[in-house]
Amino acid sequence: MREALRQKIISVCDTKIHAKGETVGLSFYAFFANKNDDPALLMEAATWWIQTHRLDHFEKAQKIKQMMQDGL
Repeated sequence: MREALRQKIISVCDTKIHAKGETVGLSFYAFFANKNDDPALLMEAATWWIQTHRLDHFEKAQKIKQMMQDGL
């Protein structure tokens, strides 16, 4: 996964956790605008989320942040 995407995911997770608490959940769509302006990046995130790690549609932001920090 691109380092820029990894950092964006961590940042979004931090924002969501700060706003809604440690138990907030999110999907990989949370990292993108409501328009598909970068399909390759969206597919990169979707592949990591769905194919590589077989995550549920919604996961805890804290879990995703930790996975990013661990380099998974």
